[in-house]
Amino acid sequence: MMRMQFSRAGAGLVRALLSRARAPFESVRLVSYQATEWRSMTFDGERHEIQLRITGEACAAALGRLLDGLGEHEFDLGEDLVAEIGGVGVPDGPEGAIDVRIEALTVSA
Repeated sequence: MMRMQFSRAGAGLVRALLSRARAPFESVRLVSYQATEWRSMTFDGERHEIQLRITGEACAAALGRLLDGLGEHEFDLGEDLVAEIGGVGVPDGPEGAIDVRIEALTVSA
């Protein structure tokens, strides 16, 4: 099994997203995570690509809690800031699972 490597900002962002969904632990699974370094003239940060899978009877409600107002949400990541974030949910299969893809940019304060 391959282990995913998380930076401080990445780990905080994934924790915040899982908390935001307010779903039972067993119904939200981290499928993949990738981060790449990002730099501008004045800031350093990371671009994050996160894929989650939500299952269970209340997966549509969890998806709504996760994505509604996501772009305006203020995340508490300590020394890091979420500069931009967006996501989309895609139904996946007859069992009612939903795949969620989230892209975010964090910058170091």
